[in-house]
Amino acid sequence: MVSPSPVPTLLLLDDDPGVLKVLSHLGGRAGFDVSTYEDPAGALDAVRQSAPDVAMVDLRLPRMGGLTVITEIKRSAPSCEVLLMSGYATVETAVEAVKRGAQDCVTKPFDISALLQKLDRLRVVIDARRQDADRRAAGRADTSFESMIGQSPVMRELFELIERVAPHFTTALVTGETGTGKELVARALHQLGRRRDRAFLTVNCSAIVETLFESELFGHTRGAFTGAVETRPGLFERAHGGVVFLDEVGELPHAMQSKLLRVLETGEVAKVGSRDVHRVDVHVIAATNRVLEREVAEGRFRADLFYRLNAVELTLPPLRDRLEDVPLLAQAFIERCARTLERSVPTLSRDAEERLINWPWPGNVRELRNTLERACMLGRGDRIDASDLRLGSPATLIPAAESQVRRIRDLERDEIDRALAETRGNKKEAAKRLGLSRRALYRRLDKFGIHSSR
Repeated sequence: MVSPSPVPTLLLLDDDPGVLKVLSHLGGRAGFDVSTYEDPAGALDAVRQSAPDVAMVDLRLPRMGGLTVITEIKRSAPSCEVLLMSGYATVETAVEAVKRGAQDCVTKPFDISALLQKLDRLRVVIDARRQDADRRAAGRADTSFESMIGQSPVMRELFELIERVAPHFTTALVTGETGTGKELVARALHQLGRRRDRAFLTVNCSAIVETLFESELFGHTRGAFTGAVETRPGLFERAHGGVVFLDEVGELPHAMQSKLLRVLETGEVAKVGSRDVHRVDVHVIAATNRVLEREVAEGRFRADLFYRLNAVELTLPPLRDRLEDVPLLAQAFIERCARTLERSVPTLSRDAEERLINWPWPGNVRELRNTLERACMLGRGDRIDASDLRLGSPATLIPAAESQVRRIRDLERDEIDRALAETRGNKKEAAKRLGLSRRALYRRLDKFGIHSSR
């Protein structure tokens, strides 16, 4: 794996010591190594000696205006992201600042929450750039794992768990929101397991007519029902010695849940229309975007089947929780689309990259892939700009998407609240129940403003 990048640096320039103190604290909270300056000359000397990743510059400064400082910073450190600060800025000032290279303007008095969010987004962009540069310098691409792409801590943990589980599992449950890549996890388990040379058969439980479920899974004899013109083996028989992947297992009808449980417990199947029993040796991977614990509590999913499938659970994080992976995924999708279209690989502009990182991605990786493929097909030239993505801005999400994002976040918070309640505030145990690392849980607690004593 690529070694972690150095802590990103933030330079603060303001002639008010009180402002510098507040901003220094906020910058530290956002994960930056902060340096402060009250004098423009000293700040510019520091920029020339060691270019900061981000600079926040006040508009009104002694002996040199903030706009002039921005020009000098961008001349000495073109990659530095600059934010202009002012309680007096007009639209014209903001436009001029952007023309001179500023990334954005921040108004005084500060909206602390908005400023922290802005700094966090910038840190994600900087980390992604640094890690990409590290990989290129090292001449290696170590972010791919069995067709999955990611270098974020949560994905590294998932990759390590897959490697540990693959040689030993007989049943496994893969959970995650729609579009996160659950089938890729299932295929990785198969490829890294002892049955890599055997069958890997999949069935989407949400795409089969309920009356045909049993026939699809266990087969049928000739004449068993109208249209059964010949005897046919089911999925489990055809996968004998290999692996079955049950996608969207939460959609299984209740009657089929009991029959699936019997197969898992006894290894025996009987075709529809026959009393003959056949033994099968099949490993099962199930996947769902539902919270099966809730489905069990509400009587829609059998508890005994859940516990049988949940011998080991692998949880895929939503894309909004691993935004540092967005540039990597975007590049991979762009290159794949370019190969398909037999054209040169377009580059992704900085504005487009920032738009991708700032998007909440309610459709997760699948939505990102579709967005980049559309941009590649419809874009002109050798560069993809923000306008080619057709995403708008997070503040102007269409109502349906905004509602979906809000619903997903509400469900996520409910699950965290429930886990903390069930463990009496024990964060270590709650993280285990949620399938998260403790660090990932702490990030969510901070995001939702949840406080626990342990």
